[in-house]
Amino acid sequence: MLTDRLHSARILIYSHDTFGLGHLRRCRTIAHALVERYKGLSVLILSGSPIIGSFDFRARVDFVRIPGVIKLHNGEYTSLGLHIDIQETLAMRASIIRHTAEAFAPDLFLVDKEPLGLEGEVESTLHMLHERGTVNVLGLRDVLDDPVLLKREWHRKHALPAVRALYDEIWVYGPRALGDPLAGLDLGPRTRQRVVHTGYLERFVANNATRVQPAPFEDPYLLVTGGGGGDGAMMFDWVLRAYETDRGLTHPALFVLGPFMQPEAQREFMARAERLDDVVVLTFDAHIELLIQGAAALVAMGGYNTFCEILSFDKPALLIPRSQPRREQLIRARRAEELGLTSMLDPAGAHDTASMIAALRRLDHQAPPSAAGLEGLLDGLQVITSLVDRRLGGEFAAYGLLGAHGS
Repeated sequence: MLTDRLHSARILIYSHDTFGLGHLRRCRTIAHALVERYKGLSVLILSGSPIIGSFDFRARVDFVRIPGVIKLHNGEYTSLGLHIDIQETLAMRASIIRHTAEAFAPDLFLVDKEPLGLEGEVESTLHMLHERGTVNVLGLRDVLDDPVLLKREWHRKHALPAVRALYDEIWVYGPRALGDPLAGLDLGPRTRQRVVHTGYLERFVANNATRVQPAPFEDPYLLVTGGGGGDGAMMFDWVLRAYETDRGLTHPALFVLGPFMQPEAQREFMARAERLDDVVVLTFDAHIELLIQGAAALVAMGGYNTFCEILSFDKPALLIPRSQPRREQLIRARRAEELGLTSMLDPAGAHDTASMIAALRRLDHQAPPSAAGLEGLLDGLQVITSLVDRRLGGEFAAYGLLGAHGS
């Protein structure tokens, strides 16, 4: 149901997007939910994703593409598309972010995951908006990392003082039942009171969503997805070996490799799949929700967005999480298995073909997540829209103000 209460309000969302699709897709989901709920509300997304233009955006949602960077295996960053020094790129990004915020003058600034942004690039913007009276919100996944590693990382980045001083609220995009991503951090009682667990962000098939190409199989099929694909080669190889070995698996398989998989790896998987009648490989589909909706079950790495989609479409799923460079996916997969939501194979174990075949056969009889009977798992978008209304609704409704961007 639409309401006029937030007419003319503006929300700016920051997503650093060094690699993969997770941050962008999460921010886009939130933006779409907000403009659907509140007519007159405008949302602008700041993103470093090189493929942000491949996605559709609803009316009153737009984006500013900042120069891309990528994290190397040694932990250092380098410019993605520009052949210039990384410090120059970071300076450009910080300047674009600051000037966009000054011009757009948001009433609420939502920062995804990184309290100070990539290499501190939003710190000056946070201070500026805080002084203007903008509501600053930090949005976090249900799991960030192993608590010991997270504490070390936030200490190195000086993140905790910024969270205490510059943020009005912290939204955790998950239910309390699956844990606290900030466990082990000394937030202090006042900051701890600002933490709100929203529940997961439910996903839907958009009314105008269309497949890039017709579905290759009649339902049902097994969907194997690695998100952005940059680190999914091990999982795809393991599942593909099962199909190469056992010609009697129940469902044909549709592999979606992801746009960030290395081209040589993409070519290898496509060549292997061409020799099989029951395996089809795609590189990317911007409307993967359609593919998930039509699948009998999923095999996935267990990133945040894919996990939300598994819950939203209530599909049995086998998770094969990564454990490097963060333990986020492994922690999420273990908790989900303990709660009966999904099953998993530990990436630290033997990657033998027989164990994958056995896991795929068990998946045929696995109950969907709804069978676990957990309440409120997918309340995230509803809770977030209510939080925005609580923060901005009184100002815009009671006083008719135009917010921080003018009168």
